[in-house]
Amino acid sequence: MDNKEVTLLKKALERQKKARQQAERILEEKSKELYDASLHLKETNKILENLLDQKTAEIDNVFVNIIDPYLIMDLGGKIIKMNGAAEEFLGFTKDDNVKLTELIHPNYKEYSKASFKSLYTTGLIRKFRPGIITKHNELKFIEVNGSLIKDKKGNVSGAQGVFRDVTSELEMKNLLDLQRQRLDIIVEHSPLGIWLTANDALVKVNATMQKMLGYTEEELQTINPMDITSLESLQASKDYRQKMFNGEIDDFSVVKKYLRKDGTSFSAKTSVNAVRNNKGELKYEVALIEDITQEIALEEEKKQLVKDLESSNKGLQEYAHIVSHDLKSPLRSISALTTWMYEDYKDKLDENGVYNLKMMQDKVESMDKLIDGILKYSTIKSDNLDNSIVDVNEVVQEIKDIIFIPDHVTVKTANKLPTIYADRTKIHQLIQNFLSNAVVHIEREKGLVEVGCEDRDTHWEFSVKDNGVGIPKEYHEKIFKIFQSIGNKERSTGIGLSIVKKIIDLYEGKVWLESEIGVGTTFFFTLKKQDENTTSN
Repeated sequence: MDNKEVTLLKKALERQKKARQQAERILEEKSKELYDASLHLKETNKILENLLDQKTAEIDNVFVNIIDPYLIMDLGGKIIKMNGAAEEFLGFTKDDNVKLTELIHPNYKEYSKASFKSLYTTGLIRKFRPGIITKHNELKFIEVNGSLIKDKKGNVSGAQGVFRDVTSELEMKNLLDLQRQRLDIIVEHSPLGIWLTANDALVKVNATMQKMLGYTEEELQTINPMDITSLESLQASKDYRQKMFNGEIDDFSVVKKYLRKDGTSFSAKTSVNAVRNNKGELKYEVALIEDITQEIALEEEKKQLVKDLESSNKGLQEYAHIVSHDLKSPLRSISALTTWMYEDYKDKLDENGVYNLKMMQDKVESMDKLIDGILKYSTIKSDNLDNSIVDVNEVVQEIKDIIFIPDHVTVKTANKLPTIYADRTKIHQLIQNFLSNAVVHIEREKGLVEVGCEDRDTHWEFSVKDNGVGIPKEYHEKIFKIFQSIGNKERSTGIGLSIVKKIIDLYEGKVWLESEIGVGTTFFFTLKKQDENTTSN
């Protein structure tokens, strides 16, 4: 090998050496880069692992702490995971291997099948409301919102859902529905017509109102309430409704005439109430209509009867005056004649003749008293009461001064009598009849009559007590009827206590008695206090 070849080989070897050194240097650099990249990747993986653990913990924390019950189930319906709220509500844990479909109440099985089918078809389920049976055998109602769970490849692996307890809500809804049904029954079967409008448009009308008017509800939908109101009733209704619309009033009541479909009319008391929103604006008008056609007819009939009765009473009073005058005139003549005969012939007649003449005088006197009593009884009526302030103590004293009181009888007041607002003449008649009746029926050695009074809130309760012969129980009611009396007919016309009863009736009072034979009698009577009465002194 010559030098030239050696030189060439040396140069080639030198180039190869340099190339190897350069390759080693490049390899060293790349190895370092690879090592650095490996370290960086390791650190990155560690960060990612920590981040994944953190996110997983956060997700688990969210899962556990969701307020509403939350669960995950596989495709077979088995619950594989649920939060504390779900466990507490259902009473189960995921370890109980419970299938959600097994908890569905039998009445909701078909509904549930349709809902789950929709879930698998659309991927979502919204407001699914089944009834379920919990571990404690309680029927609960839930509302479920859920979706399907898919893996990385998009295959469905299960489903998840959040649900809430709507048991109380449904119970309240059912209660409201029941109350609404009951209210509808009440409205439909009410004896009153019920009309609900909004802005003059009919919202609801019950069967009674339809029957009153002769229209169906569909027909009334097209009719304004004003169109079925008689012309004379329109203005009053319009005025009130305008005030209601303006917020001046919330209700009113009027008597209106309504026009039926057949052209006839009827009168009705109409009570209207406003239903307002929270702004005070008129939302609805509720009208209650009561047919008072018969009541008005009866009232008119009553007025006519009262008018006829007043006319009849006036005629009877006039007749009583005429009869009294016509009877008293011959009685006075008979009385005068018997008196003259007694004075002229008492010495010429035998004992029987004198007795008969005296009896005739007594009978004439009794007849005169009877006529006076009838006249007084016929003139007692409420429209001629002349009420004023009356001191009853003074009235009793006046009566004691004018009536005959036997020497063995004492009349006194048991307590201070009140000052009342009443017709003095009527009160005088009333008490005088009681006192006159009492003093003539006392036959014991020492007679006593006491007048008393008690305040009974709305009435005065008077009493007249005597220690006379007493009144048998069978007469306690009869003696207050005209011409009814007991005992000596010469001393009683049978009209006095009937006058008493009539006066007491004028003052909306009552009269009764308590009596014991041989012990005495107490008459009680009440008089309603009048507007201008005063309290007792």
